[in-house]
Amino acid sequence: MAGITLYGIPNCDTVKKARAWLTERGVAYTFHDFRKQGVPPEHLARWLAAAGWDKVLNRQGRTWRKLDPAAQAAVTDAASAAALLLQQPSAIKRPVVEWADGAITVGFAPDAWQQHIG
Repeated sequence: MAGITLYGIPNCDTVKKARAWLTERGVAYTFHDFRKQGVPPEHLARWLAAAGWDKVLNRQGRTWRKLDPAAQAAVTDAASAAALLLQQPSAIKRPVVEWADGAITVGFAPDAWQQHIG
């Protein structure tokens, strides 16, 4: 059984909360920093399939808001979202967690997370 991997950016407030939540519960996990390590394309494809591109893409974040309107308008499906997210990993809603049970969650939701840690 695979371990837990939390994907995000270390200075993101939501990622900090999520990491603290896991640590407080004694849950071991691996942290994958988008900025330093990039976004593995095969993982991004799984996240988009599991959660939907519209949930993985963070339209509320600064990265999205800084994009010019043409770049925003070009994101219309999973393929175009994947292309953007590989170039702009900061536009991914954080954190993304790949759980030991095979589930994938996007965003920090303690109630939903509890079921994955037992």
